[in-house]
Amino acid sequence: MSLFGKLRDRLFKSSSRLEEGLDAIVDEGEVTSEIDETPPPSPAPKPAEPAAPEQKGILARLVGRGDSGPVARRVLDDEMLEQLEELLITADMGVDTALRVTANMAEGRYGRRLSVREIKELLAAEIARIMEPVARPLPLYPKTPQVVLVVGVNGSGKTTTIGKLASQFRAAGKSVVIAAGDTFRAAAVEQLQVWGDRAGVPVLTAPEGSDPASLAFDAMTRAEADGADLLMIDTAGRLQNRGDLMEELAKIVRVIRKKDPEAPHNTLLVLDATTGQNALSQVETFQKMADVSGLVMTKLDGTARGGVLVALADKFGLPIHAIGVGEQIDDLAPFDPEEFAAALTGLSEE
Repeated sequence: MSLFGKLRDRLFKSSSRLEEGLDAIVDEGEVTSEIDETPPPSPAPKPAEPAAPEQKGILARLVGRGDSGPVARRVLDDEMLEQLEELLITADMGVDTALRVTANMAEGRYGRRLSVREIKELLAAEIARIMEPVARPLPLYPKTPQVVLVVGVNGSGKTTTIGKLASQFRAAGKSVVIAAGDTFRAAAVEQLQVWGDRAGVPVLTAPEGSDPASLAFDAMTRAEADGADLLMIDTAGRLQNRGDLMEELAKIVRVIRKKDPEAPHNTLLVLDATTGQNALSQVETFQKMADVSGLVMTKLDGTARGGVLVALADKFGLPIHAIGVGEQIDDLAPFDPEEFAAALTGLSEE
């Protein structure tokens, strides 16, 4: 199954909430159920072209009507816009982003009768437009070793993300070294060692309770000696409201810059999608302490809050390098804005 298929299926909690909400919005108010008299936005297919196969996916289940039967429509007015805003806010898109999205959807269409499918297509297009500028893979630089510092709160999926990225870079022909900088949790070190064994990547460790900044410095020395392309440094999960832990993270950055003033070359913040709007405050705090350069969003398969990724892109504009929708190695993949928008809104390709 493609990542799109996985994303579509595993974002069902988010997409089904939007689907059900959009269906209810159209069915409310003054609704017409006649066959559409308004020409569709795009030209009709040419008669000479072969007919597309019938599709009965998530969208068909949502609409619940035959392809040739009447289609329920509702006038796009102030009341409907307010309901759309509320629906997007419940999907954790945030107030500001929800207002901006609905305003753009209404531009040039106010007073028109719209079906559920048309609304979903408009919503998906607007989400993709917001996400397009931030959909960028992790940049690779000629300078080696390229130091990648990975930060985030407890339980965000940092360790697993590091293992998956290391495995993917190794499969692409890059030499990788991992530093197990979470010296306070033996389980985190063991988990990294398991991933290192799978990927054939060395994992540098230190005794439990050791200074993680010292380990990071030693790891840079080792990576240089080995001629490694990338050094990925794990860090202890820390709450953004714990000043002492955040200062420790700042210390790691100061120490590795003694070795290379430009390091870390990438600082990845791993976010847990299930935290919803709390992810925004995490980005603000980690940006101050560690100069975050990009984001990885995990656990999109376990939440109805997928809209928070749209809010993050809209507010911060930070690159989204990858998203996670499962526990397997191929469940972490580059972020594709159009596929994400289609999956989030329930538009499917089969």
